[in-house]
Amino acid sequence: MLKLLGDKTRLTMVKLLDTNDCCVCEFVEIFKMSQPAISQHIRKLKDAGIVNESRKGQWVFYSLNKDSDTYPFVQSLLEHLPDQNDRLAELEKQGLRISCH
Repeated sequence: MLKLLGDKTRLTMVKLLDTNDCCVCEFVEIFKMSQPAISQHIRKLKDAGIVNESRKGQWVFYSLNKDSDTYPFVQSLLEHLPDQNDRLAELEKQGLRISCH
């Protein structure tokens, strides 16, 4: 679990998902990475049971899996991280936050 969350991108993704559902296209804009690279990070988090996915139309949204056995541990780590909501606010300002709804 620590190795998985030791990656800065994945850790930041999890922090964002703690308060917001996000889709891959939003992470692509936030991290300035390719869609396949973001999808690989998401797949690892999903395989570990840290995130859930849900479909809304043609879009897949990801959220933190608060029912997971590991959630208390993940939550205790997230409490020590700075808020990341400014990244989503910047997306909204650019009109990219709602582009996939």
